[in-house]
Amino acid sequence: MTAPRQTSLLSRWREWAAPVWIGCNFSAWSRLLIRNRFAVHWSRWHYAVLYTFVSVINSILGLLQKLVFGKRVAETVIADPPIFIVGHWRTGTTLLHELLVLDDRYIGPTGYQCIAPQHFLLTERLAPLTGFMVSKHRAMDNMDSSLHHPQEDEFLWIMQGQPSPYLTLAFPNRPPQNERYLDLEQLTPQELEAWKRPLFRFVQQLYFRRRKTVVLKNPNHSFRIKALLEVFPDAKFIHIMRDPYVVYPSSIHLLKSLSRVHSLQRPTFEGLDERVLSTYVDLYRKVDEGRELVDPSRFYELRYEDLISDPEGQLRRLYEHLDLGGFEQYLPRLREYLADHVDYRTNSYELTAEQRAMIDEKWGDVIDRYGYRTAGDVRC
Repeated sequence: MTAPRQTSLLSRWREWAAPVWIGCNFSAWSRLLIRNRFAVHWSRWHYAVLYTFVSVINSILGLLQKLVFGKRVAETVIADPPIFIVGHWRTGTTLLHELLVLDDRYIGPTGYQCIAPQHFLLTERLAPLTGFMVSKHRAMDNMDSSLHHPQEDEFLWIMQGQPSPYLTLAFPNRPPQNERYLDLEQLTPQELEAWKRPLFRFVQQLYFRRRKTVVLKNPNHSFRIKALLEVFPDAKFIHIMRDPYVVYPSSIHLLKSLSRVHSLQRPTFEGLDERVLSTYVDLYRKVDEGRELVDPSRFYELRYEDLISDPEGQLRRLYEHLDLGGFEQYLPRLREYLADHVDYRTNSYELTAEQRAMIDEKWGDVIDRYGYRTAGDVRC
């Protein structure tokens, strides 16, 4: 797999961005360091010192938020069940998230809310002051990024000291962390309940703030449909898939990009290819299992390629299937967004014949099921 071909937008990839651990409370941050035996590379120690100081502030602010908002949030009834966007990483989940929250009736958690779940109700008005810590474009592609953009909710567990597979990003050269917390199937009843509580509370906080349907995007949730239904029995699900020959190189690039930004080590990427290949197979197995648990009227699937070629038509069908209503009122904002992003270009990669053969072998069932058999350059 060759390096991505450069475009004019890619020249801005090197914008500075603070690693995500800056949102951890003191308990979460200290446990992360202790669990990994303080294996911070010397070039990252300034981050470790900074985050230790900031984590204390996060903990204090978290206590203040509980005092000010705790009772009111706890009494909030979530009248509108959330919508979950699931799918493998790099399949267009972020794009779909951004398109849906254009609808005034929906909200998606912002980057600030996801990295400051313990105190955003108290401090969100100060979020513009922290914007300098975030790159204007995502590390793995050309999409706009800011603390105001929708973000995936996996970070809410990390910031509060709960287990998450994403903790591997901090120390990627050590064994993968919290793998049991990907599909949650091996958790004890007590561990599962402890995992559910932060999610329910986070949705309560968002609903308390805006009183709108919450739309959550998290590829990890592709493994967790059963658990999500236990928390929100009437939730709706949207599964988006994309050409596997695109997803493979793009996922490799994603993990390398995130590790370079958020790692507290110098990542070696040992075993990365094998991990991507096996995770993909497991994800689609769990999506198939989860689909069977959801009423068909509350589960919708679409392909990224179809969304790109006909966004209005695909979203109209999505709205009709899930009985969301209000599409005509939403349409002007959708068209405005599409016009503003008409010049967006994806990254490009080329797969070797050996890599294509490997993908055919490992992912053949998914390729055949969703009708993907491509040739030539791979665009990600």
